[in-house]
Amino acid sequence: MENKLQELTQKLYNEGVEKANAEAEKIIAEAKSEAEKLKQNAKKDAQKIITDAEQKSSEIKKNVDAELSLATKQSIRTVKQQITDLIVSKVIDEPVKKAFDDVKFVKEIIESVVKNWNPKGNETIDLSVLLPVENEKEFAKFFTEKSGKELNANLELSFSDSIKGGFKIGPADGSYKISFSDDDFENFFKTYLRPKTVQMLYPGE
Repeated sequence: MENKLQELTQKLYNEGVEKANAEAEKIIAEAKSEAEKLKQNAKKDAQKIITDAEQKSSEIKKNVDAELSLATKQSIRTVKQQITDLIVSKVIDEPVKKAFDDVKFVKEIIESVVKNWNPKGNETIDLSVLLPVENEKEFAKFFTEKSGKELNANLELSFSDSIKGGFKIGPADGSYKISFSDDDFENFFKTYLRPKTVQMLYPGE
């Protein structure tokens, strides 16, 4: 009887141990499986983070390269423009200003404009001329001495310190005026000279 009880106890013990071992192995296997899943997920997340970071870095580099390229082109274009403007201004500004500082030259231009205002010359025209105030005496004397018959025009002279060189002329009724200032001639010449200068300095552009 005692032996049977001992055998039963041993059997129950062995079965308990086996069940405990099986349960432990199951828990360990599940833990390993879960750990492997976590590891794989972590790898995937890490790879995604790396891929996203590389893509973002590539986009940033692309944008920076584009911005640098644009800034470089703009800088080069600005420098070229400044060089062109410097050369054109040197060629045009000083000679034109010097010419319009010559009162005799301006008188001759005005005479030419007045005489050609009405090419047929059938009737006397009334014109208004706006001139630099600093040369008022010279211009007033010159055109007062010029007879209306000689120019075939009645000139109304006025003077302003807003005009530094050249003159403005138009009908005496003030309906419009045509400007012949030094700035006008400078801009006129620059419009035609600038493209030629660019072509000469930067052929092929």
